[in-house]
Amino acid sequence: MTTLGLIRHGVTDWNDEYRTQGHSDIPLNERGRNQAELLSKRIGMEHWDYIYSSDLSRALETAEIIGKIKNIEVRTDPRLREMNCGLIEGTTEQERVKRWGYGWSRLDLGIESNDEIVKRGKQCLTDISLRHPDQNILIVSHGAFLGTTLKRLVPHVDMTESLLNTSITLLNTGQSRWNCSLYNCTKHL
Repeated sequence: MTTLGLIRHGVTDWNDEYRTQGHSDIPLNERGRNQAELLSKRIGMEHWDYIYSSDLSRALETAEIIGKIKNIEVRTDPRLREMNCGLIEGTTEQERVKRWGYGWSRLDLGIESNDEIVKRGKQCLTDISLRHPDQNILIVSHGAFLGTTLKRLVPHVDMTESLLNTSITLLNTGQSRWNCSLYNCTKHL
């Protein structure tokens, strides 16, 4: 059985400002680096064979902090990027309402659809798990990407709580479906 440890990256200034990040390449802030360090200490006591990451710096830096303590080279895959948020990238809710009105979320603003995210996410996670059968793989990515993909991969698990920064969620490949044995765990914080 292959185990995937899905991790949301550490905090950025834009997270703190409630700005939509999407594909914008925003780095971790000091608190985010500290979160990644705390996570790496937890991960350091566990067995992991590979680390994959989004190529965006906030996820990649989180993965590299973990990889350093585990002595595992981080592999990037652009399919692990956050959803493309189109014209709303870099904006807050208040700025979106001011610019496009309260109905902004119903407008075509170039935002990647949930179906597109799920297709990309399922294919990527399946490819990685098939590439490394019966191994433990960490995957560092983004909140909307992971949350949207997880809701379709494991619909039988309650996922009403949004993924927290540096949380870890464990998935294993079952005989007929994916299984989630841990969701949104931040005990290292």
